[in-house]
Amino acid sequence: MRRTHRGLTVVALLLGMFLAAMEMTVVSTAMPSVVGELGGLALYAWAFAAYMLTATVSVPIYGKLADLKGRKVVMLFGLALFVASSIACGMARSMEALVAARALQGLGAGAIQPVTLTIAGDLFEPQERARIQGVFGAVWGIAGLVGPLLGGAIVHLASWRWVFWLNVPFGLGSALVLALVYHERPERHAHRLDVAGAALLSIAVVSALLAVRSPATGLVALPLAAVALAAFLAVERRAPEPLLPLDLFRDRVIAVSSAANALLGAAMLGMVTFVPLWVQSVLGGTPTQAGSAIASMAVGWPICSALSGRLLPRTGYRALVRAGMGLTALAAVALALLLRPGVPLLVPQALAFAYGAGMGFASTPLVIAVQASVPWNRRGVATATTMFFRTIGGTLSVGVLGGVLAHALASGGADGALVSRLLGPERASIDASILGPLAGALQGAMGSIFAAVAVIAGAAFAVALRFPRLALEVRNPERAGAGAPPAPDRP
Repeated sequence: MRRTHRGLTVVALLLGMFLAAMEMTVVSTAMPSVVGELGGLALYAWAFAAYMLTATVSVPIYGKLADLKGRKVVMLFGLALFVASSIACGMARSMEALVAARALQGLGAGAIQPVTLTIAGDLFEPQERARIQGVFGAVWGIAGLVGPLLGGAIVHLASWRWVFWLNVPFGLGSALVLALVYHERPERHAHRLDVAGAALLSIAVVSALLAVRSPATGLVALPLAAVALAAFLAVERRAPEPLLPLDLFRDRVIAVSSAANALLGAAMLGMVTFVPLWVQSVLGGTPTQAGSAIASMAVGWPICSALSGRLLPRTGYRALVRAGMGLTALAAVALALLLRPGVPLLVPQALAFAYGAGMGFASTPLVIAVQASVPWNRRGVATATTMFFRTIGGTLSVGVLGGVLAHALASGGADGALVSRLLGPERASIDASILGPLAGALQGAMGSIFAAVAVIAGAAFAVALRFPRLALEVRNPERAGAGAPPAPDRP
């Protein structure tokens, strides 16, 4: 069998991950122009939601397929679907067509991140893996920062359609390099994809996401999600090759990592979503200032992710996980205590940087510890599982916290139309006698949101305290079967 060129493979993987990560944010600055040309304002949110829904649902499915069919074929399929759907997005002539293409794009992106990190786990020994996973974490953070800036520049200089079309040459380049230089020898055994489990999980996740978006849909979607989840668990217990092997969670590393990732993602997305809203509505900041309030998170994350990879061989997993989770909890608590009217913009910027730094310190050792806890033929599904929990935790939290905000505003008697005017240029036309009480009502509602985020981040730190003591092992990562459970540290 031909040998894999690790350097070129890593470059191709980094490029693919950068595209998938950036696509989550690059569209945000292009969407006003999209609506201006295509119309369909009522579907505005679905251009984002469709991508996130399909990406979230498909992550564990691709993780299982990577274990059954091999990493290469699944990664190439994801890249091909991502490129084809990017072309379709750029050619859309209606908002409905764009939303459908974005859903397909999310299906492609759902393969890229988990399989990328799984391949990295295959190619590198645990000590090397610490550094390379730090690099991948840095790329993810940088993509989140660059996305909105790049989207704005593309719309200004060319057309919103190029936001999608620029994916094509880079996606094709990543796929071509992987096809030529990455070679694997997956384990051979009878393959049986758990179709029933995949269908039930998809129904449960989509129903849960729809349930938190509106009370009206929640009356139907929430019971459906509960029934589908119960049926999924029953199917997984009996399936010969389950989509999500429940026995994985008997491993304390995977159980703690999954729970911590769900809470960490919930707190992170809550912060990213509501801090900019607070800056514009309570502080009266511009959209640019609102974006700058959280941009520092995407600076702290990659820096500390790379640093975490270098420290891991010296400190071990647990110290970094606890330190990172503790830093995110402190930042979230400070956010709830300090964000008040008149606070300088530097305060949320500094706290966002601290939160991103904590994410960077914790995320890399969590991924590597999970990969080291399972053999080759389960590494894909184990990696995808932890990512799935982070994504679903974040997506569900935004829906729930949005409901909390709406309820708090309604209870305070705030006029929804006036609240919306706080976010735009119409703010200057609001009478001062109304503006003060209105901003105060919103501050009270946002205070509930930030208190909830602090509780979630604190719960993530409490879970992280249960992370076991593990030692870094050195083994040959190229062979199937590599990845036996790590041995405990010596006392």
